[in-house]
Amino acid sequence: MDNVIKLLKAHRSIREYLNRPVSQKLLESLIEAGQCAATSSFIQACTVIQVSNQETRQKLCEYSAGQVYVANAPVFLVFCVDMNRHRLSCDMHDAPMLSGYTEQFLTAALDCALFAQNVLVGAEAMGLGGCYIGAIRNHIAEVDKLLGLPELVCPVFGLCLGYPAQNPEIKPRLPLSVVFKQESYDDSSDAALIRDYDQTIREYYRTRSGSNKDDSWSVRISSMLAKEARPHMLPYLKSKGYLLK
Repeated sequence: MDNVIKLLKAHRSIREYLNRPVSQKLLESLIEAGQCAATSSFIQACTVIQVSNQETRQKLCEYSAGQVYVANAPVFLVFCVDMNRHRLSCDMHDAPMLSGYTEQFLTAALDCALFAQNVLVGAEAMGLGGCYIGAIRNHIAEVDKLLGLPELVCPVFGLCLGYPAQNPEIKPRLPLSVVFKQESYDDSSDAALIRDYDQTIREYYRTRSGSNKDDSWSVRISSMLAKEARPHMLPYLKSKGYLLK
């Protein structure tokens, strides 16, 4: 199997790390790899903030549902959608900037995701492991203030990085035919396939090392979607100059 494909298929979230520093030179190289990801219309709308101050890290941990690896990981990065530099570019040329469009936030958020995935895949290729932290959005306004973010700059997720101190099993993904369609969207077989997948996930949770539980994918999803999904996000994004039109 091609080494890159093998690496991608071996991804696991790593939450425990060796007491071994990650060199700044390596980290900068990973960020440069992130910059080489595809970017919509060359907007390059992602900024990454490395947070090393322990008091700040502890605050971020508290804002992220107390996930201790936010405070303890050798490296913690915050990925931000950033169109502040685009406003600066418009100012440099005395050009009006028509901001506030939903499309602008969507393309900037996609830029961040592509950038971050390059960083994580590069990190895994170098023997590191990582874990994305979407929970920084639980208290996004507080995170924003903590990091001193200007208008048009918003944190979208964090990323822990370090040398792994654990070797978790690979979590099975949905069947290929559920996510890979031909010509049109046909979900006529999806319910049956998801039921079979539920059994696979139950077995994974039952036999994995570490914590065991009796759970399935569809149960988790139905439970999650029966709850509100961070309703504070819309007013926050509007306050930062996004999703206004």
